[in-house]
Amino acid sequence: MRIIIAPDSYKGSVSALGVAEAMERGVLHVFPDAEIVKIPIADGGEGTVDALVTATGGQKIYQQVQGPLGEPVEAYWGVLGDGETAIIEMAAASGLPLIPKERRDPRSASTYGTGELMKAVLDKGLRKMIIGIGGSATNDGGAGMAQALGARLLDSEGCELQLGGAALARLAAIDLAGLDERLTETSIMVACDVDNPLCGLRGATAVYGPQKGATPEIVSQLDEALANFASIAKQATSKDIAECAGAGAAGGLGAGLLFFTNAKLRPGVEIVLETTGFSELAAKASLVITGEGRTDFQTAFGKAPVGVAKVAKQHGVPVVCLSGGLGDGADAVLKQGIDGIMSVVPQPMGLEECVAQGSELIEAAAARLCRLLQVGKMI
Repeated sequence: MRIIIAPDSYKGSVSALGVAEAMERGVLHVFPDAEIVKIPIADGGEGTVDALVTATGGQKIYQQVQGPLGEPVEAYWGVLGDGETAIIEMAAASGLPLIPKERRDPRSASTYGTGELMKAVLDKGLRKMIIGIGGSATNDGGAGMAQALGARLLDSEGCELQLGGAALARLAAIDLAGLDERLTETSIMVACDVDNPLCGLRGATAVYGPQKGATPEIVSQLDEALANFASIAKQATSKDIAECAGAGAAGGLGAGLLFFTNAKLRPGVEIVLETTGFSELAAKASLVITGEGRTDFQTAFGKAPVGVAKVAKQHGVPVVCLSGGLGDGADAVLKQGIDGIMSVVPQPMGLEECVAQGSELIEAAAARLCRLLQVGKMI
């Protein structure tokens, strides 16, 4: 029996690799002779670097950069096993978890540190990048990223703007003369799992601003600032990006990458599965076990477990999803290629207790699943 274990992380509890290892232990309790293939999965947010570095035998590189509020942070990026492709997780440099809840303010948060990671990749001589843009603390349209890479954002007096989304309301011109020329020869694939435009009711600020600390007044202010940014950036780049699907991802970083680089946006799980060679491995599998921290109606819209299932189904392989919890609409995934879903929580438990015991709960649930499979074989 060949079993592929391909889970996402249980965010805040266990990394994708940790989940895969716990599932493996549970499976081997029941099927000690099973051949296990572990493929940690991510969708562009937390854990994307670790998932791809682990799956391809690459390396992780640590880099001090400017954090979202201007203070130095120890970030990281990776080089895949091919030695030619870099993987960047914008959340490592500009992510929401880097800012204490009481200090979150999308008016001043910047993607400058993400640009610094991109520059580090260019300095390393690499010309292929995968950039995961989930989990941002920012709402600056990728302006900080562009500034880190040499673009100058100027007000009506010709003075360079300070960092952050609010300052974009005063943007009058963008000077691209100093933008890093190496970007023109660099292939950039962006892992993006939302289709929001840059501005408006479904835009970056209205939809995601509140979770980053924006009040209704701030949302209105920042949305107008992003609209001004989009207008000036269109003049500077001759690109009309604001209404593109995914432009509003990561506080508009999706738009910034489209404006200032030759980036292409794709669903993150597709990039990860393609990079790890998941389809070829699934073709030879008896079963695929996937999972995530919580499965609900949102999972059916293309989150990692559904992405895994769609590929597995191309080869007729059954898929089971073990999740930290099941929410409203979880059964919708049963129409998306997942054959069974199961919570790893065996009894009423508080969230903190579940998070603390994540690995143990996952291992035990994987063993329970395999015992049920044994019963199925008997029928």
